[in-house]
Amino acid sequence: MAKRVLIKFSGEALANEDGHGIDSKILKFIASQIKPLVDSGVEVGLVVGGGNIIRGVNASKEGIIKRSSGDYMGMLATVINAVALQEALEYFGLAARVQSAIEMNEICEPFIVRRAIRHLEKGRIVIFAAGTGNPFFTTDTAATLRAIEIGSEMIIKATKVDGVYDKDPNKYPDAKKIPRLTYDEALQDNIKVMDDTAIALAKDNSLPIIVCNMFEEGNLYDIIVNQNYEKCSIVSDKKESE
Repeated sequence: MAKRVLIKFSGEALANEDGHGIDSKILKFIASQIKPLVDSGVEVGLVVGGGNIIRGVNASKEGIIKRSSGDYMGMLATVINAVALQEALEYFGLAARVQSAIEMNEICEPFIVRRAIRHLEKGRIVIFAAGTGNPFFTTDTAATLRAIEIGSEMIIKATKVDGVYDKDPNKYPDAKKIPRLTYDEALQDNIKVMDDTAIALAKDNSLPIIVCNMFEEGNLYDIIVNQNYEKCSIVSDKKESE
């Protein structure tokens, strides 16, 4: 069983059927999947994107809003999602703290790595918001950075598919799943795991990346506690056959 993990959710995963806003049923489902992990003694950190509200790259594409300003808007969106996740977790009786890379003391704590680790040690879930606090960096990179800072054993990229494929499985019926791949293979143009900066950071720190389906009941528990990796893909230093 992994002792400490960081789970990355996309903001779009929280959205309503129209792709926007926050669906309370999804919040409830996510919290219900995290509770068994905490009950089993796993220390859990979370990062959630903000794409269900706004994405910096989209906000700035017409040239009216600067890219840096668009990215700051996206960081604020992640704080909204983080507070929503905190509420859902507390609804299930779990202790949770939001730590933001941009200070907003009336809403959440500032990110302080030692305080975050102390929360984790006390069984509290820590939700890291506002990305890295810098424009031009994605929440994938923020998640990888936070995972390394808190000493996570792995980072879990919770998506809508059960792993990494050689092409989009939603568009191509002949797409093939890749159960295990190296960091260098994950950096290939046709493989979409995380952005290149996040993968390079994981490689430099030998941090395994697990890609799995967040919407499958009990999947996170099976991977983290039971160490069952059949329904996911693993990016690490070496392939299983090596």
